Amino acid sequence: MPTEPQPVTLFQLVRRAVEICDPDGADEDLAELLRRFEDADEPASAVVDGIEQRMAETVGVLDPQEEAPALQVASAVTVYLAHRRDELGDDPEDILRMAVRAEFDGHPPANVANWLDEVGVEY
Repeated sequence: MPTEPQPVTLFQLVRRAVEICDPDGADEDLAELLRRFEDADEPASAVVDGIEQRMAETVGVLDPQEEAPALQVASAVTVYLAHRRDELGDDPEDILRMAVRAEFDGHPPANVANWLDEVGVEY
């Protein structure tokens, strides 16, 4: 008898965001973000209402001056995917583009825009 798929967890959302923003796993800020959510096994559907604040608080501790664009984008991707869990497996570039549009209303701060240019994502 087939079973229902397990719900997507908050950790899975953060892990996907980190994978999208740092496919080589070289960014220490993103590695720390992932570590901070490694025990977040609650279903994403249960935290979607407070996800923006939770991500803002966590990223604010790691990057209080908002100087780490990859971290800012990973947060945006996590929030975006929390609302669009059906897109979890979509193309990383598409997810980045949509998350940036949603988070920054299509006008990211200069450091985020520069980072997006560096990784080759048009927003």
